[in-house]
Amino acid sequence: MLVYHGSNVEVRKPSLLKSRKKTDFGRGFYTTTQKEQAEHWTSIKIDRAKTGRRIVSVFEVDDALLTNPELKIREFHGPDEAWLNFVVDSRKGVEHDYDIVFGPVANDKVFTVVNLYESGVLDAPAAIAELKAYKTYNQLSFHTPRVLQALKFVKSYIVND
Repeated sequence: MLVYHGSNVEVRKPSLLKSRKKTDFGRGFYTTTQKEQAEHWTSIKIDRAKTGRRIVSVFEVDDALLTNPELKIREFHGPDEAWLNFVVDSRKGVEHDYDIVFGPVANDKVFTVVNLYESGVLDAPAAIAELKAYKTYNQLSFHTPRVLQALKFVKSYIVND
């Protein structure tokens, strides 16, 4: 399976050192199976860094990795209450011990709903109903050094504006 990482630099060797702690699934190296999502993230990374180029790094991952019984894997199949609570906890800095987490990405629209849920404006059923109205993208995040080693760099490409 191919996965894509959008950034403002080429990434040949993924690392946890540069990852932020308070993100959707916590500190990790984030990828997606959707090229358009990775390409969108290149703009976000440039906006944050104020430098670089829109670059997508492509990696190959053995499908067997995602079913390896020796790994601790958390998979969300859509925006539900478990996913919502996991994202809220992760964004608060609550750590987990998963090797890999897969599920929807909290993009700008989704992030607003997550914030409304976290602040108590929306309860879980209302937040989930709202989330299901949005097109969601996926993210596959790698959280331990041993699973980062499973990512094999294939190529990178520049996203043209």
